[in-house]
Order: sequence, then C-alpha cells, then structure tokens
Amino acid sequence: MSEVTKVTSKGQVVIPQEIRNDLGIEEGSRLVVSRLGDLVLMKKIAIPDPKKEFNELTKFGTKFAKQKGIRSEKDVVSRIHKSRGVKNDQDRT
Repeated sequence: MSEVTKVTSKGQVVIPQEIRNDLGIEEGSRLVVSRLGDLVLMKKIAIPDPKKEFNELTKFGTKFAKQKGIRSEKDVVSRIHKSRGVKNDQDRT
C-alpha cells in the first residue's frame, strides 16, 4: 500500500490511518527512522519500560537467591569473598 503524505514546517509526517492501524502504531509509539539513499525507512520499535524491567529482574534475583540459600547482604559478601579466595576481611588488604 502506498499513499502520498507531506512534511509539516516542523518536519512532522502523517502516517496514513490504515497503515497505523495495520501496524498498531498509536500515539506514543516509537519509530526508528533510517535513510537509505533517498529512501526514508521507518520501523516500529518497542522500548522496554525500565520500571517493569527492574521489577522483573528483582523478582528473578529474589527467586535465585532463595534457591541458593542467600538470605542477607552478609551472605552475598561471603560468597564473593569465597569465590575470590578471601578467607576473612584482613586477607583483603
């Protein structure tokens, strides 16, 4: 499908309604814009929500820690020292 559109004085381009509907492009959607010679390409992209990503990562980390028997920050530090071959705080200096 091809349609003619125009560029506004602010450099904005109207994407025809049918194309927006077909691709699920709505207000706030993100597009990456590239140039290939005199061809302008636009592709819809999804940028993850950082809060959602953080929450999912936190859930994963909590579940992993429980499976490994890690219950406190002290347990984490102890495992780090063990993996580095540190026997106690005095050996780190």
